[in-house]
Amino acid sequence: MWHRRPILSIAVLVAGCTTTPVGKPPAFSPPERAAEREAMFNPSFPDPVLTSSLGPSPNASLWTGARGSLLGDRRAMLRGDIMTVVIEIDDSAEISNSSDRSRSASQQASIPQLLGLPQRVDERLPTGASSAQLVDLNSQSSASGDGTVRRNEQLTLRVAVTVTDVLPNGVLQIVGQQEVRVNYELRELIVTGYVRPEDITRQNEITYDKIASARISYGGRGQITDMQQPRYGQQVLETVLPF
Repeated sequence: MWHRRPILSIAVLVAGCTTTPVGKPPAFSPPERAAEREAMFNPSFPDPVLTSSLGPSPNASLWTGARGSLLGDRRAMLRGDIMTVVIEIDDSAEISNSSDRSRSASQQASIPQLLGLPQRVDERLPTGASSAQLVDLNSQSSASGDGTVRRNEQLTLRVAVTVTDVLPNGVLQIVGQQEVRVNYELRELIVTGYVRPEDITRQNEITYDKIASARISYGGRGQITDMQQPRYGQQVLETVLPF
């Protein structure tokens, strides 16, 4: 039985070096731990301005401004509300830099007379050496460099986000997470940030460029993603080795 222990140890080590379980698709993130679920289960207190704007008897009129009515404002404005974020990124950038630098310097120092000391020093210097020219330095340096950066990014997505908090100034904090699993590959989209209620359209949508402190992450995990990443040992060597 002793020869099975090394094999079992190797199997456990290999399983621990992979981000997805062997023979199983990547698991979804548990929704019970999401901030969106917490915001929906613990909504904010009703806004007295919204509740009192309709007057003492809002049921007396056929047309009301309540959120559930035909003409009501159904845009997200409270903790736990849901809105749609439209992400349409089509950016391109090109940067080109060129630099050229050169420098030359020359330094000379001599002591022909200093209380007779140079003459006494010359007596002890080797033949041909003199203190009249103590230092004579020349230096030249030049440097040139060229750099070019080109980027082209295109991304079109739509994701539903949840208002997780309403700040004292009325700004809404939003968090959204979307996961799609196809076979053994899971695609994940995460959006967080802060939005103003007036930037939300009547369709309850907002574009990504109106989100302050926006954090947009689009990636995934699974077998294909694991194959595109270098192994842990290679990453350690690239970090430690100086060349």
